[in-house]
Amino acid sequence: MIRAATFYRLELVESLRSRWLSITAAIYALVVFAFIWLGMRESSVLGFTGLSRVVLHVATAIVVALPLLVLVSTSSIIVRARTSGLFELLLAQPCRRNDWFAGMLGARLTTLLGPLVGVFLAIGLATVFLGGEGEFSLVSTIVRCLAVSAALLWAFLGIGLLISATARTAERALAISLLVWISCSALHDFALMGLLLHTRLPPSTVFTLAALNPIEAARVGILTSVDPELSVLGPVGFWLANHLGAGKALFIAIAWPFTLGTMSMMWASRKLRRSDLVA
Repeated sequence: MIRAATFYRLELVESLRSRWLSITAAIYALVVFAFIWLGMRESSVLGFTGLSRVVLHVATAIVVALPLLVLVSTSSIIVRARTSGLFELLLAQPCRRNDWFAGMLGARLTTLLGPLVGVFLAIGLATVFLGGEGEFSLVSTIVRCLAVSAALLWAFLGIGLLISATARTAERALAISLLVWISCSALHDFALMGLLLHTRLPPSTVFTLAALNPIEAARVGILTSVDPELSVLGPVGFWLANHLGAGKALFIAIAWPFTLGTMSMMWASRKLRRSDLVA
């Protein structure tokens, strides 16, 4: 435990030195303030107005951008440690591979989750200071969106570490990460829409196929937080509202990405223990 804490401090300091963390925080802050200004205008989109519109837009943008950020920042950790000689130095010390893995995971989770919490905290503070109708319900919505986004972060953190533990080079890990992100954010939607154009599937099957993608599951979870009736999803939303309900759909949106991330991390940790650490 002490060795893992030492590795955590070392990895955290190294992560804080990276410029991408401060740039990401600045981009998040710019997005939040821009959406707060736009959301407080009197126009509405899909029936959402005011701060509820801010939450919807920010959460939707995070669902798309967060997986890419997590994959890019984690997919090369293990493979770079192997090629740079860090693992060779690690083998000469009285510590285990799991100690380094636990410390690295904790540090990476801290640096990635911190700006995300800051985004929703800023929206929550804006909700408290600006007030308005449905203030307490908006705070509940922000907490739910944060839980969904954190589960999505955990899922792609595990996927990124698995890619890093499997790939031979950092360049190949980056290419696989971009392919995974494109597949989850765009290609999955196109494939599902093409399937629906050629076949008539029941709403339960459509939801199952969509929810297998953690990004789609997160989108459904965010919509259940803002619109419990899920009217914007059409027949699938009607089936969800009447058969599963907003609570169960939100549970799936959190539980499935968390489970996927946990399984991927366990797989990555197993490959790290059994593979050769010297390139």
